[in-house]
Amino acid sequence: MSVQQRNYEERHIEKKHDPSRVASTFIKYFAYVIITFGVLYFIAKYLLPMF
Repeated sequence: MSVQQRNYEERHIEKKHDPSRVASTFIKYFAYVIITFGVLYFIAKYLLPMF
């Protein structure tokens, strides 16, 4: 073996892009937004008119 071959180091670079993980994260945050708007709608429609 030559010096060049012994010093050769193989590297595997993996992308941190998993479509299923991206989709599940999007669904989770979309649900948070929908729930937040639902609570705000409930407050505006039913609780604020009481005062």
